[in-house]
Amino acid sequence: MSAIRIEPRAAIDERVDLSPLAPDRLSGMAVGEIEKIDLSLGARTAQVGELFRIEARDSDAPLLEIRGSTDRFDAIGQDMRHGSIQVFGDAGAWLGRRMKGGEIRLKGSCAAFAASGLAGGRLVIEGDAGDFLGATEPGLRRGMHGGRVIVRGKAGDRAGDRLRRGAIFIEGGAGQYCGARMIAGTLAILGPVGAGLGFGMRRGSILLDRTPTGLPPTFNDAGKTALGFLRLWSRAWREVPDLAAGFLPPGEYVQRWVGDMAVDGRGEILLLPAKSP
Repeated sequence: MSAIRIEPRAAIDERVDLSPLAPDRLSGMAVGEIEKIDLSLGARTAQVGELFRIEARDSDAPLLEIRGSTDRFDAIGQDMRHGSIQVFGDAGAWLGRRMKGGEIRLKGSCAAFAASGLAGGRLVIEGDAGDFLGATEPGLRRGMHGGRVIVRGKAGDRAGDRLRRGAIFIEGGAGQYCGARMIAGTLAILGPVGAGLGFGMRRGSILLDRTPTGLPPTFNDAGKTALGFLRLWSRAWREVPDLAAGFLPPGEYVQRWVGDMAVDGRGEILLLPAKSP
């Protein structure tokens, strides 16, 4: 196994597709081989060695470290099955696209469609995420369908659009139409949420720490409900201290809305914490 570190030789002004550099695919390759990999750079192609300095060392597991990353670097970790990626800086669109396993940790913020089609593994974004976090790709019928996503900052519009399975936790709030057309899965948000929450939702759970504004009228108020599963659910999120602080009330009663009834939805929006009735 090997750990690979790449860093731009100079500022890269064009968008560059880094999808060929998943660590599981680079494992066992010599530096010279990696340097010859072709990358899409705007309307042309360039080899990795033209754009990046590369260092390699032995490692117990496949690791890719990207230094000096910018929002021009797209598709980091696409189709990755195992290993880990550490990104120092920002990232462009499609971060973790169709990822099936392993872990990506981004120290900055990213553009649209992060975790789109995510099937497994874990994606941690220390900054903000753009629109369509964990959402469906254009032309497809489902979005993220496995794994976990943690966003320490805020997310843009349409987070969790057509979410099928897995869990997304957002610490800094989200934009409009969050959880729209959800099929299943869990979406937890600390902070303010825009209008259109859960629009067209069929199943799944959206967890909030404050009363939503602009909730579609096609959600029914189900009152305060005791949900014992919340304590079991919270154990899976011990790695996120703010989640325990925001979503673990002394009792287990939560305010619950059910919908979207316009699509015969059986989804739920839960307000936590809520005082026992």
